[in-house]
Order: sequence, then C-alpha cells, then structure tokens
Amino acid sequence: MPSPSRTAFEYDNLAQDRRSLQRSLANRLIYTAGKDPATATRRDWFYATAYTVRERLIERWMETQRAYYRADARRVYYLSMEFLTGRLLTNSLLNMGFHDECRDALWSLALDYEAIRDVEQDAALGNGGLGRLAACFLDSMATLSLPGYGYGIRYEYGMFQQRIENGYQVEHPDTWLRYGNPWEFPRPEVLYPVRFGGQVVEYADERGRRRFHWVDTDDVMAMAFDTPVPGYGTTTVNNMRLWSAKATHDFDLRYFNEGDYIKAVAQKNESENLSRVLYPDDSTRMGRELRLKQQYFFVSASLQDIVRRYLAHHDDLDGLPGKVAIQLNDTHPSLAIPELMRLLVDQHGLDWDRAWDIARRTFSYTNHTLMPEALETWPVALFEQVLPRHLRIIYDINHWFLEGVRRRHPGDVDRLRRLSLIDEAGERRVRMAHLAIVGSHTVNGVSQLHTDLMRQTVFADFEAERPGAIVNVTNGITPRRWLNQANPELSALVSGLIGSGWTRNLAELARLQAFAGDPAVQQRFLEVKHTRKALLATRLGERLGVTVDASSLFDVHVKRIHEYKRQLLNLLHVITRYNRIKDGRAGDVPARTVIFAGKAAPGYAMAKLVIKLIHAVGDVVNHDPAIGGQLRVAFVPDYNVSNAERIIPASDLSEQISTAGTEASGTGNMKLALNGALTIGTLDGANIEMREAVGADHCFIFGLDAEGVRNRRAAGYDPWQEYHAHEELRRAVDMIADGYFSLDERTRFRPIVQALTTGGDHYMLLADYASYVACQDAVDACYRTPGEWARRALLNVAGMGRFSSDRAIAEYAARIWRVTPVAPASRQPVDDSRQSVPVTLPASPAA
Repeated sequence: MPSPSRTAFEYDNLAQDRRSLQRSLANRLIYTAGKDPATATRRDWFYATAYTVRERLIERWMETQRAYYRADARRVYYLSMEFLTGRLLTNSLLNMGFHDECRDALWSLALDYEAIRDVEQDAALGNGGLGRLAACFLDSMATLSLPGYGYGIRYEYGMFQQRIENGYQVEHPDTWLRYGNPWEFPRPEVLYPVRFGGQVVEYADERGRRRFHWVDTDDVMAMAFDTPVPGYGTTTVNNMRLWSAKATHDFDLRYFNEGDYIKAVAQKNESENLSRVLYPDDSTRMGRELRLKQQYFFVSASLQDIVRRYLAHHDDLDGLPGKVAIQLNDTHPSLAIPELMRLLVDQHGLDWDRAWDIARRTFSYTNHTLMPEALETWPVALFEQVLPRHLRIIYDINHWFLEGVRRRHPGDVDRLRRLSLIDEAGERRVRMAHLAIVGSHTVNGVSQLHTDLMRQTVFADFEAERPGAIVNVTNGITPRRWLNQANPELSALVSGLIGSGWTRNLAELARLQAFAGDPAVQQRFLEVKHTRKALLATRLGERLGVTVDASSLFDVHVKRIHEYKRQLLNLLHVITRYNRIKDGRAGDVPARTVIFAGKAAPGYAMAKLVIKLIHAVGDVVNHDPAIGGQLRVAFVPDYNVSNAERIIPASDLSEQISTAGTEASGTGNMKLALNGALTIGTLDGANIEMREAVGADHCFIFGLDAEGVRNRRAAGYDPWQEYHAHEELRRAVDMIADGYFSLDERTRFRPIVQALTTGGDHYMLLADYASYVACQDAVDACYRTPGEWARRALLNVAGMGRFSSDRAIAEYAARIWRVTPVAPASRQPVDDSRQSVPVTLPASPAA
C-alpha cells in the first residue's frame, strides 16, 4: 500500500496549556471513555486524564522511532523478566513538562488531581530491585536520548498481591488489569510463534552441511503490547514491548458441541498460563517447567522481533552486532543466546562459526547475585523435554568453549569441570550464568565489591580465561521518580538552594554540602521530613491501626524478605530494645517506629515465618502499656512502588544490613539516602561506595566485612559461642524459642531459632549482633541532637550524585553497548488542539 502523501495525511499536534488540556479531557471522557460528565466516576476521569497524557506522548514516540530509522542507529534491547514501573500518570506528566498545567486543568473542572492520580494501580510487572532497576534504566535511556527498547512479559496477575491474615502472608492474584491499562497499545499484528517440546531431526543440506529441523512442537503465540517511555526534559520517547501468551487455537468447537466445555478451552488456558504470573512457584516439577517455558517464551518472541526489525532495513546478518546490542538483565534471559543461534543457523542458514561470532558480539550480561542458590540451573532432563533443540545448541557451545580451555590448560580436568556449562555432579544441570558469560562479549557486576567478588570467587576461572571481560557498572536510580516525584517538599527545598539542574545531572547535588551546616537549612529540612512522616503516620494509623508518633525516629527496613537481608537481625534489636525499655534500662533514648515491608516468595517457608514473627513481636510491643509509646513496630503489606514512594521520603534510618558479600548492590539504600535517611549497614554491595561518597562519619557501619565473613566461616564459626557470650542476645533468642511472642503455639518460631543455632547461622546474624546493637545506640545518640542529624542527612543527599541511573546508563552506553544519543526532531505544538500538522512518513515503517 502506498504511503499517504504529505498533504493528504495530517494529524493534530496537541498543545500542553491549560485550555488545550481542558478540551482534551472533555473529549477523552466523552469520545474515548464514553461517559457523560454528569455520571462520570473518579475512575472515568482517571482514564480521561491518562488518555489525554498518552495522546501527547504518541507524536513524540513516533518521531523518536522515525529518528532512529533515519539515523540507522544502533539500538539497545534490554531483556528483563521484570519492569517495576509503578504508576505512570505523574511520572509521565513530570517528564513531559506539563504536570502543573494538567493539575490546573483538572482543578478548573472542579476535579481533585491527587484523588484522580491515586486511582491508578501499580503495574504488576515485577517484584523487587531487579524490576525497579530495569524501569529506572528505561527512564534514563529515554532521558539521554539513547535508542533503547525494553522487552519483557505482560503478566496478567504479577507475582501476587500480599495480604496479611492473622500475621501470615497470604498470596492473592494481583488483578491490576481488571479495568484495563490506558498506557499500553495492543499490537495484534505483531505475533510470533514460540515452540516447545517435539523432537530434533538431523539432515544434510544441499552443500552437505549438518542441519537440524525442530519438528512436532507444541506452539504458543506471543502478542506484543507497547508502552511509551518518555524521557525527562527531552522529546525522546522510547518503547517497552511486553509479550502476552495466546493460544494458536482459542476454542475447540468439537469438544464444546460434545458437551466437554472445559476441554474446549483447555489449550487456550494452558498456553496463556505462560504470561499469567511472575515467577511461578518452582517447588514442584510443573512449576519449574512453567518457569523455564516462561523464560524461553519471552526471549524467543523478543529475538524474533529484533531480527525482523533489523532485516527490514539490512540485508547482511553479519552487520547485526553493529546495529543491535542486547543486554541480559540477570540470568533469566540467558536463553536468548541459544535462541539467536537457532534463528541464525536453522532459519537463516548461517554456518556455526559465523553465527557464533555474531552472537557473542551482540550480547552482554549483567550478573546480580553471587549466591549459589540464586544462580539459575535447569535439569538437563527438563531441558531435553521442553527445549530439545536448544539443549543441542548449548552442548555445541559447551564443546566449542571447553576445547579452547583444553588447549590452553591441557590435562586440567578440574578446570574443565568448573567451567563447563553442564554441571555433572549429581543430577546433570545446565548452568545459566555460565551460558550467559560464555555467550557475551562483556559481563558486568553492579557494585565494585560485587564485581571484585565475581572476579575473585564464583567466576574467577572465567576471569582467568578472558581477563578484563568482567567489568563494573554500579547501579543507580532515577532522581525524577525517587526525589522529584516522590518527595516534592524536599525537591523544592533542594531546587531553592541549588537550582533544578540536579534532575538531569544528579552530580549537582554536591553543591548542597555548602548548606549542610546552616541551622536555617537544617531546620527547614527537619520540617520537610516531619511533613512526610506525619503523612505516613496517618496512613499507618488508618490502614494498620498502629498509632505512631511522627516525631519518633522512623527506622525503615523495606526489602524482599530473605534470610540474607536479615530482617531477623533487626527484630533481635527490636526485642532487645523492648526488654531495655520494659526493664527501665533504656535511658533517655528517643522514641522509635520500626517499619518493615516486603514480600516473601510463596514457597519460601522461612521468610514467611519471619513475617509472622514481625507481626507477633509487633502485637506484643504495640500493646504493652509499659512501653508507653517509646517503641512501635509496623509491617506495611503489599510493598510496591507506590508504597515505597510513601515510606522512603518519611524515613530517618535506612536498614541495609545484609550479610557482607551477599548483596550485589542494592538500590533501596540509594533511594533512602537521596531522601535524607541515614544508613545503618554492613560493608556490602553499594554501601561501600555510598560510604565513600557521603563520608564515613555520616553513616553507621557495623559488623564483619566480606573477608571477615569468609575468615570466620573458614575458622569454623560456632553461633553458640555468640549466644552464650551476650546476655541480651541470649534473652532475645530465648524469648522467641520459648513462645513469648506465640502464647497460642509456643513452638511456632522454633525453626527460626534452630536456623540461628544448631543450623549454623549461615548468614551470621549472631556474629554481627553485638556490633549492630552498639551501632543502634550510636544512632540514638545522634538523633537526640536534631541539628547534627539534619546536617548528616543533608550530606547524604549531597553525596548521592554518583548514584544516578543516568550515570550508570551513560557508562553502559560508552563501555558496553557503544551507542550514541539520537535526538528526535522537535515540533512546536500549536495552541489549539483542533489544528493539524502534516507529517512525512518513512518509506517502510517498522514497528
């Protein structure tokens, strides 16, 4: 079909002033939502507002894509199982620069912007730091005008909605799509087959080369949904493409007519399970199979889409690495490597060596963990059943790689065993991190400590094989979301002191150092902090029934619930503090409110028991009249981006207390410090670099470092020695063991005590207890001097410049992806939304 001519094809270029926005709001309510203003609900007005914003995104979005095609730009494709985007209305308005105008337009229609904003549900597309990092990175790619694409899965129910029932975590479906998603664009024409099972048939092609057919497969279709991602202070709008699973046949009329209504839709339901839930419980074989299929589903659709887009404008696949950079966010997308090999060899007829050279120059891999249990492996038997062609490709990659190792290290069988992509010990398993490393040109850690440990411990053999291939790019966060949006009062204070340039160049925060000692600025900071604490205190009272004093120290521990993150160590201090107050030994300590939030994986029994213990301790502490308001414990359920935006600005103390050497980086530590919370933490992850940035005197560091942890374990660490050495620790542990917090079932928490004692205390809570409690005493002493606390808090904000996701993405772009900015042509909007603007279409547009 010929493209419309320039004069024949025109569209409205929508302005962003209040009058134009008012008109758009009315149009969208009537013509898109189909509602009369007289009967419109708050939700109707939210959708009208979202569509008003979205239509102003679209022109920028399309012009951005046209600019990338005109420049024939090298693009970054960021593959991630999670994108924890949070609510998009306020973020889009702030990034596009007409937040106040939209708020005023709604007010002029007698509508409350804040109430309408709060109708939006968080997109259930992630769980924790991994997904939030990916969302920050997409924001920064757009802000820096880098040609970027995010690829993931459009989960129908997310991970789960966490509810607390009788102190226990109970998982419920997160029905975030119940009312639709106004930000996404369904692309039913962008549909790819994804294959599972079947068998592999070997044959010789016309040139006698060994080839393979993958036949008799069960197929699922992947359908695209696109969401525009606007940059801040730029007209660049990038794309996030998520895949939804669709059955090849929705409905079997034969079974329906026979009265078997369940079987009539069985294939549809089974196929679409692939995109229903994030991280299905893998404690069963069916759960493990579903998770493996889920990972392949999204990388297969993404790779097919990437290759299709490249070939729409290029003929030679040898040029693919020059135009395509694929970043694997953790091991979940590692199957992209054998999938690209399958596409190049089986579908496009390239020989193995040529295809492997292309693949290795295309991929790079970010590692996010060194914990052996978190480094994904899959049973060979399961792989053979689900992805038989890919298992053969992995065997071939492994053979190629180990032959090279064998030539360099003849006779070193142990080295071959350690480096092999297949773990031969016990049940044979495919090592996905090994696959990602071997198939990538660059591997990066996410903090300096993490990267050093990668090189020195888990991946030391790979570092020896390719020195310099493992590099560091410390994580970062977007200041637009985590200060400008989440904490408008502090944002205004900062901008009033140093200007607003920090929103695009966070390094400018360093200029705040000059004001940290000013008593007037300190007082203003404390007032801003109190404002946010009062808002959170009200919410805790309304939602949880926990009465909180906003002048108390807000001690915040918000993370995924996991033993290595040591929420239990925090609880041991809470119990110790409770005992001191109850015994009259606390002295003149400030009142403290300890706030927990986070989800436990559905199959993680110990983490779920810790949640129950938090609630049990809170029930005792909060209702003991002897405590007199000196200590409160609260657990905020269903921790997500929106809850984080409420809690983080109100935080005084940031708990970053993982066992040294276990946390790759952490980004919650950065968000909290950016909002003026002081850190109490171990020398783990990015805490080390944060201490360097803000000064050792302006945070509270305790416990063993990573080397100390290794040495204690090597020396035969005995937690019982710690238990007997510290009376307060022994008392706290005994209270848990003896049922002080579980009178109805005194043995309920014995598994926790056993893990800490006879179980060996793997994460060394008892080893760090005394140091942690002493550090908490230092926190109390500092908080009693508000001016000094405010000075340190301001210096923490000032020191966060290097922890911007803009800085991290600029490093990826220069050192790993080798991509440069491409700024779209900007078009001046007209002042009347009814006018039109002509557009010249590209000769062969591609989605």
